[in-house]
Amino acid sequence: MKQGLGTQLRHLIELLDGAVQQAYTDAGLDYRPRYTPVMRALAQQHSATIGQLAEVAGITQPAVTQTVALMKKEGLLLVEASGADGRQRVVRLSSQGEVLLPRLQECWQATKRAADSLDADLDFPLSECLAQAIAVLEQRSFGDRIRAAHSKTKATL
Repeated sequence: MKQGLGTQLRHLIELLDGAVQQAYTDAGLDYRPRYTPVMRALAQQHSATIGQLAEVAGITQPAVTQTVALMKKEGLLLVEASGADGRQRVVRLSSQGEVLLPRLQECWQATKRAADSLDADLDFPLSECLAQAIAVLEQRSFGDRIRAAHSKTKATL
């Protein structure tokens, strides 16, 4: 039986994240792959709001909020009220996060080389396929596509 798109994507993420997690463990790091978009964003800019992190990292604001909470709990981040607007929270690396950053960057370089190797072994590079899928879904969401398919299914019954 052919697996559905969601099942295939979850399995792909398991294969990729599992290997990346193992690479961190092998490097002696207690670090989760889900932290990487936030760490990369804060490596580029000293501090950012949750909204800015979501935009730079390319993930949803709720995902950033959850990830930042976990990272703060582990001592990787500091979260403070903004001087301009006390309701906004500004996030930055803690000293522990700053110390960890060079070792993470080494892991990220190895992961990038491994991703390039995977792309080279495929008929169509996975990174390009994913970028194209994201762009197309930003034009017309999967939800819209499901609703249209559902309407067509109802019309043929």
